[in-house]
This record gives sequence, structure tokens and C-alpha cells, in this order.
Amino acid sequence: MAFFVFIHFLVVVLETVKECPVCGNDTFIPFLICKDYLVSQQDFSIQQCQKCGFRLTNPRPDVNSIGSYYKSEQYVSHNDESSGLINTAYRLVRNYTLRSKLNLINELNGGKGRVLDVGCGTGAFLESCRAGEWQVTGMEPDADARAIAKKKLQADIQPNLDALAGAAPFDIITLWHVLEHVPNLSETIDQLYKLLADKGTLLIAVPNSDSYDAHFFNQYWAAYDIPRHLHHFTPSTIEPLFKRQGFILADKKPMVFDAFYIAMLSTRYQTGKTDYLKSVRIGLASNTEARRTGNSSSLIYLFRKA
Repeated sequence: MAFFVFIHFLVVVLETVKECPVCGNDTFIPFLICKDYLVSQQDFSIQQCQKCGFRLTNPRPDVNSIGSYYKSEQYVSHNDESSGLINTAYRLVRNYTLRSKLNLINELNGGKGRVLDVGCGTGAFLESCRAGEWQVTGMEPDADARAIAKKKLQADIQPNLDALAGAAPFDIITLWHVLEHVPNLSETIDQLYKLLADKGTLLIAVPNSDSYDAHFFNQYWAAYDIPRHLHHFTPSTIEPLFKRQGFILADKKPMVFDAFYIAMLSTRYQTGKTDYLKSVRIGLASNTEARRTGNSSSLIYLFRKA
């Protein structure tokens, strides 16, 4: 089922998801109404599977319409030049986390190898990997970001996973805050399985909609980021999703800085201005609670083939 809305004089087609990608159930219940604060100021519905609790944006822009919702100078994932204090803070923290991510994959692989970064943006993570003597490959659907990554790395950067079919297996595959943007989960996970070496590791970093800060900010929680985020994962729903397609969860790790960054954005959405003291307080509270529950603002899931 599809229907039409208008955004900035463009016709946007919304499609309705009929089946839960985790359990196959066809009944969804309302969970939350959130606003797209970044681009359109439209309200979107988050629904929850009545059977397994999986959450998704529904209805959602179809594949030909979703690009309209990424057209913002404030959207930093595909843009190295975004300005402003929050985006500057984002890049400073990113430089630290890039080193942490490289250390993690070195530890997991026991040394250098072949790495594929899916949704590589302008190639920041792959640049770190290249400096760490990894063989790097990227996938990035955005043409502008892909061009920057290619120029920066002089490496194989493909527009989709189909273009990598038949490639030699990868020791490490990473999706850093990418899976929540992917419309076809089952198809994508199947492709990742085929691309991963038998003893390789798949790293999936996604926001956790059961975290302390998600509950605190509720509809203002910036990591819902609708409609760009099509799926809203929790530890209890992401594990069965991957298990269904031949993976086992080997470990999960917190992304500590995400709680502070998301709190900064969320306070701005909630009050119209950024409250740095409140953001730090909520970030600390979220990370403190996560040490007890494991429910960090964002989590890195480490999957291996069963």
C-alpha cells in the first residue's frame, strides 16, 4: 500500500510495511509519534510488532522518495564540511572513536586483513584502516560521498552490495549506524553473510531504543531520526533477526559517547535550544544505567556465522 504526501513541492510516496522482518507477524500496534526535526517537520509513526516487539517507522518513504529527507546541511554522516558547535563536537569525538574501532577490529582479527565498510560515507573509517595496513573496500550509495571516498582512498568503493557479489571474503564487515537506514533487512543480511569469511566478524552499530536516554526523551529522542531511520533496534530484537539468517551473537559493546551527542540533539528538539549541562547530565545517567542493564544509548553487536 502506498500514498502520497508533499514535501518542499516534491511528491513523496509513503509505503506501508505489512510483515515484521524479525518474526513474520502481520500485526503492528502504535508505539510513538515523532517529528522529523531535521528536514521536513513532518510527523511519522513508529509501530511495534505485536508478537516480538520489533519497532519500525511505518508507513515510511519509499526507496525513490527517501533521498529528499537527507537534504540538510546538518546531516553530518555524508558531509565533511557541516558547521556548528554540535557538528564540530561530533567530528572531535569521531576522531577518537575511529582509533577505538581500528583497535577493536585488530583485536578481533588477530592482525590485519580485508575489511568492508558498508555505508562508508566519505571514507573516514576506511582511511584509519588503510593507515593500519588493512586492505580496504567500501560501499556507499550516496554519489557525492562515494566520490569523496574514492578520491581520498583510491580504493574500491561500490554503490551497493550487489556490485560486490563474487568478491573475495572479508575478515571484517562493519556497518556503523547504517542498518537502521536499510529498507530490506533480510536481503541485506543475506548478502552480508555471503560476503563474510567463515571465521570473520560482522560489526553492527545501531541506536538502542530501550536505552535510558530513549526513555527519558521519548518522542524527542534524536536517535529515532525519522524517517531516515526505518528500524529502531533493541538487544531483544536484533539478535533473533540475525539468528534467523545464520548468525550468532558473539558479543556486544557500548558506544559511550553516543549518549552525550544524542542528548545534545534531543534537548534542542525538546526545548528549542541546546542545554549542554543537561546533555552531560543525561549522558552520564544513561551510561551509568547501562553499566547495570547493558542498555547503552548505542551498541556495537559482534556477529559471527553459526
